[in-house]
Amino acid sequence: MPSSLAPEVDAAAPAARAEAAEPLVRFSGVRKTYDGVQLVVRQLDLDIRRGEFLTLLGPSGSGKTTTLMMLAGFESPTAGEIWLDGTPITRTPPHKRNFGMVFQNYALFPHLTVGQNVAYPLTVRKLARDLQAQRVERALAMVRLQGLAGRYPAQLSGGQQQRVALARALVFEPQLVLMDEPLGALDKQLREHMQIELKELHRQLGVTFVYVTHDQGEALTMSDRVAVFNDGAIQQIDGVDRMYEAPANRFVASFIGDSTALRGTVRAAQVDAHDERCGIVLTDGRVLTGINVNGAEVGAAVEACIRPERIVLHMQAPPERGNVLQVRVRGVLYFGDHLRLLCHAGDGQPEATVKLPLSAPAVPQAGDEVWLELPPEFTRIYV
Repeated sequence: MPSSLAPEVDAAAPAARAEAAEPLVRFSGVRKTYDGVQLVVRQLDLDIRRGEFLTLLGPSGSGKTTTLMMLAGFESPTAGEIWLDGTPITRTPPHKRNFGMVFQNYALFPHLTVGQNVAYPLTVRKLARDLQAQRVERALAMVRLQGLAGRYPAQLSGGQQQRVALARALVFEPQLVLMDEPLGALDKQLREHMQIELKELHRQLGVTFVYVTHDQGEALTMSDRVAVFNDGAIQQIDGVDRMYEAPANRFVASFIGDSTALRGTVRAAQVDAHDERCGIVLTDGRVLTGINVNGAEVGAAVEACIRPERIVLHMQAPPERGNVLQVRVRGVLYFGDHLRLLCHAGDGQPEATVKLPLSAPAVPQAGDEVWLELPPEFTRIYV
């Protein structure tokens, strides 16, 4: 990381460089157990690219925070190795890893001023006072806290304290910045504002960010790639657009964003020129076609999943075509930027959800019969 702390770089450059270069960090066969029986992290193989913004996403107990703590050095793997720039760091203590860390509770020293808090990592590293002052000034400017160096944490808002913690993590020019739910204590509006600021700061610096959250929207907003954890393992690691549009399994489909999911049984499989598809029979006998993501065989119990915004609403029965279901509207919800229809999709089926723009030419009312078209190219079949 250059001493200027904030070089201008092209927005696409970090991702492009990361794709071609050797990974900055590599987890190889890493496992972690606290009791010798239950694996919190199981056989983790993960490459973290230089300059990328990687988010570890998952529910509580999925292994994402433990993975971050092992990378930071606060936890030790039970098995496996962690590499940094080709050098093993599994037994390297945290203070020798040159990583910046931002916690949810900020971990600021209440008896130190903002400037002293930011300077603390430099003091520990015994930098000259004049150099410390220059670095602190630049770091505070980076997070837009100029002129507040003399205040104490208690005199700042939550968002300002979060910025101080970020400045402290960046001031000593780390190879990696690790963040554990850093925006979790902020209100919704401020949290969304800070997401944009963090992403822009990452774009300017080109430093590798590894970020832990359970908030799907946060992960999609900021990340270059997302690793979705569940039950101690990565279920999928991908770019944000592909993660949303092409979930690898039923867990990812349900955890990332909203999905309408309909239960059925595979009755036939076919392969076209572009992808493998299969036909399924729903519990009430209706038929759907979709992409056979997990290679489900005839007779397998499956779910057909589609994003609510991909469903096409018809107020009248459309001309004969496949993947159209007649349903009854149970309710219409106003979400500010869109409308959401809740539809009864048949006995034994979960509720079908449809998202409509506020500009929709026609909006049904509760009790209306409507027809939902599920385009096969956006309908994904999961075992």
